[in-house]
Amino acid sequence: MESNVALKDIAKLFLKLGIIGFGGPAAHIAMMQEEVVVKRKWLTEQHFLDLLGATNLIPGPNSTEMAIHIGHEKGGWKGLIVAGLCFILPAVLITGFLAWLYKQYGQLPEVQPFVYGIKPAIIAIILGAIFPLAKKSLKSVELAVIAVLVLLFSLLNFNEIYLLFGAGFLALFLASVRNRNTTINSVFPLTFLQITNTTILSATNSNLFWIFLKIGAILYGSGYVLFAFLDTELVATGLLSRQALIDAIAVGQFTPGPVFSSVTFIGYQINGLSGAVFSTIAIFLPSFVFVALLNPIVKKMRNSKLFSAFLDAVNVASVAIIVTVCFEMGKETITDWRTVLIAVLSIAIAFGYQKINSAFVVLGGSLLGYLLFIIK
Repeated sequence: MESNVALKDIAKLFLKLGIIGFGGPAAHIAMMQEEVVVKRKWLTEQHFLDLLGATNLIPGPNSTEMAIHIGHEKGGWKGLIVAGLCFILPAVLITGFLAWLYKQYGQLPEVQPFVYGIKPAIIAIILGAIFPLAKKSLKSVELAVIAVLVLLFSLLNFNEIYLLFGAGFLALFLASVRNRNTTINSVFPLTFLQITNTTILSATNSNLFWIFLKIGAILYGSGYVLFAFLDTELVATGLLSRQALIDAIAVGQFTPGPVFSSVTFIGYQINGLSGAVFSTIAIFLPSFVFVALLNPIVKKMRNSKLFSAFLDAVNVASVAIIVTVCFEMGKETITDWRTVLIAVLSIAIAFGYQKINSAFVVLGGSLLGYLLFIIK
């Protein structure tokens, strides 16, 4: 098995995956495994699993970081950049085009019937995505208690960033008590991260860049947690309406590639093309930096009982926060028998046919919403 491959081959593969990669991070990683391990034999199964484990130890979107890891393994620094950009750019360009269309026509009556049905379907997709994550993350009574506490505080509008890291540090403390002979600092090199809750007063590009850089640098768990953070940073501060946030989620689901491309849509709505560019660079930049810098210490962190406890707690906290987001969205979008019907059908499909592409659920909700909207 050769150690390096041509950059053009790396580019072709991840450009292809960026174009056809519907279905979320799990689907993306499955496609990468098929292409890299089975077809091309660039990596062994064990090496691929090691890289996959590494993505769970650092913040950021898992499938994007997986692409960056593979690029780095097969093409060094150039491969890292090429793989990451080729995987991200198709989604960003498609989302940017949809953001322009939304800005031009999103409020027209001809479009509203389709948007009407998308919103309840999105809630179903999110619930369907977090259900297996919830089953996997609730490994103990201790984690279940942490999940309930985070859910309660989240419903009381506590900042999601503090809840996520608070849960992690609580689990870290409990684990350290059980392992008194282990030094926390020796296995937790990321404690230098300082989380601040900046009050945003204006929609300048520098503010947008800071918001998304901060989120990209600390976001653990599912990509859907991104929207909980955005609700706090943008909706609560008046820079973005919750409706626009929900529409951004819909766009992220309906387009291929990483769901983080929704940030391109949001940046465009707030500050046009420049806002989209600054926001997109900021949200993805930490992933490139973390993969490049933290790779040498990944094995040490992965083998640490304390750091594993931290990640377990962050995962259950992520699930609790997503449930809160769904609850808030449901209050605003499921308001009549039509939206209730769309939500129930979408949930039945999302849970009954778990392998179905989420884009089809969004499309189905949109078409059903259109039909119900025009006959009311």
